[in-house]
Amino acid sequence: MTYFKKANIDILYIIIFFFTIASCNNHVDKSEKSYAKYVNPFIGTGGHGHTYPGATVPFGMLQVSPDNGVSEWDWCSGYHYSDSVTIGFSHLHLSGTGIGDLGDIRFMPINKTVNLAKAIKTREDIPYKSNYSHKQETAEAGYYSVFLEDHNIKAELTSDLRTAFHQYTFAENDMQSVIIDLGYAFNWDKPELTQITIVDKFTVSGYRHSTGWAKNQKVFFVAKFSKSIKEFDLTSNEEYVDEKSVTGTKTSAQLYFNNLSEEKVQIKVGLSSVSIKNALENISENKENFDTAKDKASKTWNKTLSKIDVESSTDSLKTIFYTALYHAQLAPVTFSDVNGEFRMENDSIVKAKDFTTYSTLSLWDTFRAQQPLLTILEPNRVAEIVNSMLAYYEHKKILPVWTLYGNETNTMTGYHSIPVIAEAYLKGINGFDIDKAYQAMKTTMMQDERGLIHYKKYGYIPHSFLDESVTITLEYAYDDWCIAQVSKALDKNEDYEYFMKRSKAYQNLFDKHTGFMRGKSEDGESWKEPFDPKHSAHRINAEYTEGNAWQHSWFVPHSVENLITLHGGNEIFAERLEQLFTESSEITGDNISNDISGLIGQYAHGNEPSHHIAYLFNHANKPWRTQYWVREILKTQYNTTPNGLSGNEDCGQMSAWYVLSSIGLYAMNPASGDYEIGSPIFEKTTITISEEKKFIIEAKHVSDKNIYIQSATLNGKVFNQTFISHQQILDGGTLHFVMGPEPNKNWGTITNKAQE
Repeated sequence: MTYFKKANIDILYIIIFFFTIASCNNHVDKSEKSYAKYVNPFIGTGGHGHTYPGATVPFGMLQVSPDNGVSEWDWCSGYHYSDSVTIGFSHLHLSGTGIGDLGDIRFMPINKTVNLAKAIKTREDIPYKSNYSHKQETAEAGYYSVFLEDHNIKAELTSDLRTAFHQYTFAENDMQSVIIDLGYAFNWDKPELTQITIVDKFTVSGYRHSTGWAKNQKVFFVAKFSKSIKEFDLTSNEEYVDEKSVTGTKTSAQLYFNNLSEEKVQIKVGLSSVSIKNALENISENKENFDTAKDKASKTWNKTLSKIDVESSTDSLKTIFYTALYHAQLAPVTFSDVNGEFRMENDSIVKAKDFTTYSTLSLWDTFRAQQPLLTILEPNRVAEIVNSMLAYYEHKKILPVWTLYGNETNTMTGYHSIPVIAEAYLKGINGFDIDKAYQAMKTTMMQDERGLIHYKKYGYIPHSFLDESVTITLEYAYDDWCIAQVSKALDKNEDYEYFMKRSKAYQNLFDKHTGFMRGKSEDGESWKEPFDPKHSAHRINAEYTEGNAWQHSWFVPHSVENLITLHGGNEIFAERLEQLFTESSEITGDNISNDISGLIGQYAHGNEPSHHIAYLFNHANKPWRTQYWVREILKTQYNTTPNGLSGNEDCGQMSAWYVLSSIGLYAMNPASGDYEIGSPIFEKTTITISEEKKFIIEAKHVSDKNIYIQSATLNGKVFNQTFISHQQILDGGTLHFVMGPEPNKNWGTITNKAQE
């Protein structure tokens, strides 16, 4: 009897053991499909990455994230990993830009009363700041938390599309209080008029009007608290006011809560560019508490990230990849309210009909890789981005350059709304009025602003007329080519001939003796002297934007074959490309641009003008050199640390380069509809095109050493070219590579496509 009992117990343990293994195996299988778990939002928060670690959802209106309160370049996002002091959590942030702004509507939990009337000149004067340690700081896709050491409070943040969620956990028996500060600003931001109103025991509203990079930024907010407000202090311009509402250049509030037996205070915050009413509507339908909102944000990110499934035995590569895919979908940000309304910079209120309006359009950066990536993953959103640009065009009669919170900043060169629109239309993306879009493109490039008057007259911009004349000329030439392609598709033959002729403007700046694009004088003959291709001048007395001749002389993505001819043929061109990567990394000059970073020789991966260059070898009949240098960039310019980006993230461009290049593709000329073939690093990549279609990229034998393509097939047929079309990807199928440690110099050199 005793033996029988023991035997049964042993059998029971065996059964439990096997069920446990089965359960663990099931858990492993499920976790393999948890893409969000690989996201590390701290990547890029160090160095010059300028990213933020806080909580948002794909293309979310709000980016609720910690602020260090420092006004320096590496704190453009409000946060830098080198810091250990926070002044609270504001609701609007920029991801990886080179200029700092936003940081609006800041909350900070605290467990004591502080003097809000104290004059604050620097962060050190802020009475509610707190130290923190990275050991007690966590960031995931859609979630952030940190322990505030000075206040003994755990702060947690999450978000959905138009609502931010805060959860503050106080120590037992501690005072429970929250600061709202609309006055303290950093970087370019400066408050002009702010207001805080205690609406009722659970609700606070207000607004913050400021100027900075966005000259006319108006943010309205409503905050709903899970606990009733017991009492409050309000200040205006550093004076306490005994009212329920205060208005001033700088306003602040300290709220004190009832029910201290419950240690958590939760807050829902809605924002709007239009009104307090709209801010309330943006949260009125949101019934989630913090935990359900956090879970929803995680699931939203997981669904978004699942559109590209990569297989690799190296988890660090998955971390870099999915963090890059995450960063590539933070901007542009939702700008229209739930009712469709949004504010223009002239304070007119516009209502988007049947589409979502976006802002934070960093077009100089994102037209290169982020927008092409979205044409595969988010074509409907691309149409909405085009509609957003057309809405801004209706206001300015010129397409946007760099739009921030509804304001045109005119930052950077060119008009790269144009390639975004051209790419969308030529790739067959519907959902916008192409006739209206074409008129907007043509009108923009036929006006006289931003050097176009000189460009039209001379066929280039003379260096003495405008700083950054070489870069601007090269980029206008590409914009012209993009218009020409749309003209051709619309049977506007006269326009096609006109803009194709203008698209050859790059030829006027090519110096055959040096092999560089150079600043040319008004006479059309003489060059600017002295000339040093390594020389950099940031903005002033510059021929190149945030770079030098080495980095900018290759931007002719629409006519690479002709550029090669100008150099003297494939061999000379390829030799000069090799020299770019092997030249010393010295940058000369007294006013060197900080944006020149991520140097491999004179190639600067930390800034966008270099991003297409490694793929030029494909067109010089040396695709194995593209494969080599793309792999070198992937290996050296990205990692899993806070310093994991070699330059400004720039609203998704730096990361989109990695996403595309790591799976073996890159849109060197986005509007062409073709993707260059590089060197994939994953054994298998599955891109979900639709429920019915998938495009698979396989790389047999791929490894750190096996970087060269030996052979390839597309859907079982021999594939021996260095490009693949957008349509071929959309059709679905399998692109299969066999990789090896030595170049196969016959692959990809038989068929190359001219892009003229």
